[in-house]
This record gives sequence, C-alpha cells and structure tokens, in this order.
Amino acid sequence: MPTGTTALGNEPRELPSVAQQFVSSSRGAQLARHFAVRRMEEWGYLPASDTSCTVALVVGEFAANAVQHGRVPGRDFGLRLALDPAAGLVRIEIMDAASEKRPPMAPPPSYPEGESGRGLLLVDALAVRWGAEPRRPVGKTVWAEVTLGVPTQG
Repeated sequence: MPTGTTALGNEPRELPSVAQQFVSSSRGAQLARHFAVRRMEEWGYLPASDTSCTVALVVGEFAANAVQHGRVPGRDFGLRLALDPAAGLVRIEIMDAASEKRPPMAPPPSYPEGESGRGLLLVDALAVRWGAEPRRPVGKTVWAEVTLGVPTQG
C-alpha cells in the first residue's frame, strides 16, 4: 500500500487522498460509488468524464464484491482513493474484514455462460493493474490503479 507521499527531487509531497467507511450493504456499496464520483469531481474530473466513470465502475465492482463476498457481520468496509498526478494514476482501495475470501485472478469456470463473474474482467480491462493483499490483523485490501485523463474542470 502506498504511503501517501512521493518524492520529487529531495522534497516529499503529500498526495491527495481520501478514505471513508461504509456499511457493508448494497446501499453502502452505492454510497461508496457516489462518494468516489464526488471526490473525483472535486479533483477536477466531471462525473461524465472517462476517468470518473472508470473510477465509479471499479469502485462499484469492488464495493459490491466486498458486500457480497467479504462481509463480516458487524464490520464495515472501507474505501480509499489516492490521486497521483505525477504518475497519471488514481489508486482505488476497498478494505473488508474477510481474510480468507480473495478475488479470483482468472475468469470463473462458468464464464461466459454464467450469470455473474464478469465484473473483475471489466476491472482487468479498465485498470492499469489490480490485485489483493492481506491486511493485518484481519481482512484484505483489493486495489486497482486507473489512468488519469486530463482534468475536465479547474
């Protein structure tokens, strides 16, 4: 997980980032997506921009998976967004409390006939890279890095 700073020459600088907890429910997943779109707009990417739409799609997929597969009763899930204009990326992280349930890194056996399992294929197509890592003492972080387009507003 990135530390939130980067070094240009000898001067470290803080990267713009935001984190928020959400109730592990379908409503919480929806609110996480809306939160991400609002934050991207504050960072200069209009809701209808390619960058904002891509971030919304990735957040929506990861949040829905956290609710469906990573839910632990009584535990929320977290969202963290970190903007790195110098690298041209936004990092999306969803943290949940289920350590043992990791996302598959390959299409499910029922693909393409199955009724689910395509969301991570979309993430794979839209993200520069993505993955999952364990969190200590419990849980996991599923993350993706998405290319930033040109900001659409000041």
